[in-house]
Amino acid sequence: MAAAQLTEGTITVGGQTLFYRQGMPGQQRPRLSVLLLHGIRFSSETWLNLQTLSQLADAGYRAVAIDLPGFGHSKEASAPVPVGELAPGSFLKSVFEALQFDQAVVISPSLSGMYSLPFLFQHSELLKAYIPVAPICTEKFPVTQYASVKTPALIVYGDQDTQLGEMSLSNLKNLPNHKEMMMKGAGHACYLDKPEEWHRGLLEFLKSIE
Repeated sequence: MAAAQLTEGTITVGGQTLFYRQGMPGQQRPRLSVLLLHGIRFSSETWLNLQTLSQLADAGYRAVAIDLPGFGHSKEASAPVPVGELAPGSFLKSVFEALQFDQAVVISPSLSGMYSLPFLFQHSELLKAYIPVAPICTEKFPVTQYASVKTPALIVYGDQDTQLGEMSLSNLKNLPNHKEMMMKGAGHACYLDKPEEWHRGLLEFLKSIE
């Protein structure tokens, strides 16, 4: 099997340039597309260094990690709203269009909840699955809104994350079609604490929704 290919590029969203890193399977057509967002202290480089991009590509997926506005190599782009507020659902829809995604899985840790949650509720038809990792802003939506979403979800959190992890879980578990992945001994950025467990659980879930 040909080795996965890792590349870099930019897309234009709302007149602003956003940087991304992409992992593609060697020769076969990708089985699924996966969009990786990031938390406030991180960027697309996190997923490169953790080897999540290469692991996903080696497993046959198209994996794209973007630098959100104001972060990483997208520093020149201004965020649509202040941190902690909700971005328009159309933001990620435009990212999907720019990356030519038909449907994709969205992985959304921490800060990126301000982008992914409005997208989940407004454009769930574009989501193959949703993988929130202790995202912010979950408390801004009523139980009835969660209950109306049919999208498969994998709720990931570390058991040492007693703030955002616990609060986001209490809201996200109202998604009717969800599984939970609790990582023992892991904190808020649980994927950094337990990378092997993270990749194993992620790939198992992706295989289950193909």
